Amino acid sequence: MAGSIDRVITAAAAAGLEIEVQRMGASTRTAQEAAEQCGCDVAQIVKSLIFRGETSGKLFLFLVSGIHQLDLAKAAALAGEPLTRADPRQVRDETGFAIGGVAPIGHLIAMPTFMDETLLNYAAVWSAAGAHDAVFSAAPDRLLIAAKAKAASLEACACTA
Repeated sequence: MAGSIDRVITAAAAAGLEIEVQRMGASTRTAQEAAEQCGCDVAQIVKSLIFRGETSGKLFLFLVSGIHQLDLAKAAALAGEPLTRADPRQVRDETGFAIGGVAPIGHLIAMPTFMDETLLNYAAVWSAAGAHDAVFSAAPDRLLIAAKAKAASLEACACTA
């Protein structure tokens, strides 16, 4: 796992993003757990969700606020093809991260990345740093650049008709 964390630190430095990885000593796998450990609002947690293109087989990364569900139709439109959840083995093999510790940066491969535009409303957001208990905080606009992401509306509508 230390290799995964090191990749996140190296990727951040290469992108000019100053971070300090914190090992929390308890799981930060879920947005709620992460918010409790980080002492922040669940909305400030960045969920790194990886989906696989049904046609191409390639991976896509969606950085979503901890309070939102990803709208799969919006995600597929951005990807240009239907999407399915990526297999955990494929995620680990191709990104170098296990589910629960997937960081927004430091992947073994480049992949199209999209960031929930609502994350840009916060002074700081918290992301996984390559292990189930490792996190880092960053200004969301700087994270957007470091992740080479495009800001987009990703959240599913919670409205009622």
